[in-house]
Amino acid sequence: MKEKALVYCEGHFGDTDGKTANGLIRRSQKYQIACVIDSTKAGLDAGKILGGSENGIPIYRDLTDALDKLGETPEYFIYGIAPKDTFLSLNERRIFLKAMSLGMNIVNGLHEFISDDAEFKREAKRYNVKLYDIRKPLSNRYLHLFTGDIMQVKTPKLAIFGTDCAVGKRTTAMLLMQALKERGIRTSFIGTGQTALIQGEKYGIAMDAIPSEFMAGELENAVLEADIHEKPDIILLEGQSSLSHQAFVSSCAIIRGGQPDAFILQHPPKRKRRIDFNDLEMPTVDSEINLIEGFSQSKVIAITLNHEGMIVDDIKETIKNYEHAYHLPTTDTLTYGCNKLVKSVLKTFPELKEKIAT
Repeated sequence: MKEKALVYCEGHFGDTDGKTANGLIRRSQKYQIACVIDSTKAGLDAGKILGGSENGIPIYRDLTDALDKLGETPEYFIYGIAPKDTFLSLNERRIFLKAMSLGMNIVNGLHEFISDDAEFKREAKRYNVKLYDIRKPLSNRYLHLFTGDIMQVKTPKLAIFGTDCAVGKRTTAMLLMQALKERGIRTSFIGTGQTALIQGEKYGIAMDAIPSEFMAGELENAVLEADIHEKPDIILLEGQSSLSHQAFVSSCAIIRGGQPDAFILQHPPKRKRRIDFNDLEMPTVDSEINLIEGFSQSKVIAITLNHEGMIVDDIKETIKNYEHAYHLPTTDTLTYGCNKLVKSVLKTFPELKEKIAT
């Protein structure tokens, strides 16, 4: 049975900094999400905020309001914000301490490790609760260096990359995985960020928390483990940030460690500046495709859109223009589903056609 949890996302549910909360509402293998806390959207339905149909997950004003309305205390308090500033504010520290005093275990995806904090450790012991730092890596002696064994993996590997942070790479991967599984194609997913790990995905690591010399090896090991134990027909790799991003190197390690055979590129057409970096312009679709293909020696086989700031007519027109300009199938998976992507996957890896359930 899934364990009950509430997700704290004050001021950010539904936006880019709320991507951990957004992801948990869309999919959670491990937790039953009881509610979201965000005073700016209190009284609304979480599914509706994310552009879908109502899902019965309410949004409450604060912790007191949530527990009063729920009539029970969930076992877990999940911090659902993924901000550029990776440290808790004083107010957030107080909220964590209050949740602990109520007997809630804390799930934290920040780079600030609360399990190393003297005050949090003392209060956790006092109230007999646990502190989970999702991004906290194992000590170096338990991490994996790159071995090259990934070259022996014959299972097709498809990476979902993007032109920036928080463009929906993981969401597209989840929807594509579901679409492939519905057709009888055994699909494994390798998560590379804290949201996927909190969602309870079986294989993956928080790439941006791993020392650089172990990044490729840890990703390689996750792929090998999935391939050995799940025997999938295809493996999906979650991208991080973008290969062209000046601030991050995770995408490079994903290519090195995962050796993708093909890519899907996700792009937000209306975004002009990189998230959290207003001085950095967004790359163009063709420049990112050229960089990915030149660096990896594998092809981009489809383009997916993040429709932030777009209306339906914008999406339709952009799809038409991109398919004409780039000669690649293009879609918005949240609006139109994954049929185009599945067709592109089957065209790229024709051996998968025999796996389709009849």
